[in-house]
Amino acid sequence: MTNICSFSKASHHLCSSTWCLMSCFYRLVLARVNSFCIQLCYFLSVSFFGFVLLKVLKPRTHDSFKPRNLDLFFTSVSATTVSSMSTVEMEVFSNSQLIVLTILMLIGGEIFTSMVGLHFKKSQLKKMENKISSLENNDPSTYQSGLVMAEKQDFENLESGNQETSLDSSVDFLKYKSIKFLCFVVSGYFIAVQVLGVSLVSTYLALVSSSRNVLKNKGLNLLTFSIFSVVSTFANCGFLPTNENMVVFKNNSGLLLILIPQILLGNTLFPSCLRFCVWFLGKFFKRVESNYLLKKTSEIGYFHLLPSHHSSYLFVTVFGFIITQFILFCSMEWNSAGLSGLNSYQKTIGILFQTMNTRYAGESIVDLSTISSAILVLFVVMMYLPPYTSFLPIKDDEEMYKKKRNRRGELLENILFSQLSYLAIFIILVCITERQKLKEDPLNFNVLNIVVEVVSAYGSVGFTTGYSCDRQTQPNSNCVNKFYGFSGKWSDEGKIILIVVMVFGRLKKFNMDGGRAWKLL
Repeated sequence: MTNICSFSKASHHLCSSTWCLMSCFYRLVLARVNSFCIQLCYFLSVSFFGFVLLKVLKPRTHDSFKPRNLDLFFTSVSATTVSSMSTVEMEVFSNSQLIVLTILMLIGGEIFTSMVGLHFKKSQLKKMENKISSLENNDPSTYQSGLVMAEKQDFENLESGNQETSLDSSVDFLKYKSIKFLCFVVSGYFIAVQVLGVSLVSTYLALVSSSRNVLKNKGLNLLTFSIFSVVSTFANCGFLPTNENMVVFKNNSGLLLILIPQILLGNTLFPSCLRFCVWFLGKFFKRVESNYLLKKTSEIGYFHLLPSHHSSYLFVTVFGFIITQFILFCSMEWNSAGLSGLNSYQKTIGILFQTMNTRYAGESIVDLSTISSAILVLFVVMMYLPPYTSFLPIKDDEEMYKKKRNRRGELLENILFSQLSYLAIFIILVCITERQKLKEDPLNFNVLNIVVEVVSAYGSVGFTTGYSCDRQTQPNSNCVNKFYGFSGKWSDEGKIILIVVMVFGRLKKFNMDGGRAWKLL
């Protein structure tokens, strides 16, 4: 009995030591490994896990059609990187597979991944929590005055170099509490916007028979569709459980109006809305942390919390792009076949929805292969632009670039290409793999369609011109039109290249300064 007790204690001690060692090693690895490598491993591992689940679960059409392994992995990567490129029809997937895709889009979205990083940053400062809690509980007045002193010192006296050692801990307290407060704001924003969206979509589908009948005829669950569509739209993925995407709902202007805010709040306007939320909570709940977040955004280091002027410029730029696209689309496509059967109100809402989706969301109410080439080129430009693009002057851009340059090193910077260079390389590679089809089927396989597909995958948008048997110059009687992307007709090599493009595009924020060493004279 004594031996058993001794063995039990030794085993417990060994397990505790092993766990402690693994924890230390884990923290060491996370502290030293580059953020790019961490996110690359994250997206690849999640994509593989999603592929395994999609493989295990049976599709709706398992008796007549079963997707190939490459197509399942392609779909998993597409959902995880929120690219929404498709090589199989969406109605092939069963309800359980749609739930898996919903989870992949949820945990692959930019706001979720940034939120995880923010919580990790908070955990790195967790050692201060006991000290902070002790001070806050035992002497609230001293704690609050310390925060106020830290705020005053940090904002007014820091530049003069008169920071006193006695205030160091208060400044640390303030920074920790500010990051903790920001975690709360981002998490609340992430949950509240999507819960509200799901509630509105579910209510609309329950009340409007025409939209509800679409789901009924396709055998889609109402709640699954509502959650799937809102998560996809908020994450700016663009997947929908229907084969035709939003084309089948182009008459339902109410549904389009519900989804439009989700598009903006989940991507291009997230920094502006986040800053507003922080200001609002600080204004009406008197949070000291709010002031720190608004005035010292660079100290926090959260990518989506932009300075005041940048957030304002971004807001103006986003709506400037939307208005420009809306005017051009109306002037060239108002009487097009894709909008036939719609009244003026429905056309206006439909065009507004379509132009909103060119910046990352990728949902569509028209067949892109039928619109004019000029509009298609405009969409390519919009898809290429980073989400927080601002063409209005930001005076500290050059200073920020110099700091990044010193931090990252000149050697790495000199060997990096620009984003346009990588896109050109990917397009050339796809043209090589599909060179035979470019000769035999030039109306479907042309350079413009390939450019749209590659830029769409790189920009995590999901727009596609599709493939039509009617455009074949040498008609094939066995050809059947399918509701999936143009890449669905590519060779396996072309699909693998597009998988690389989707992952590379999802991580393009790490290469925003690439190509600066290349001088064109």
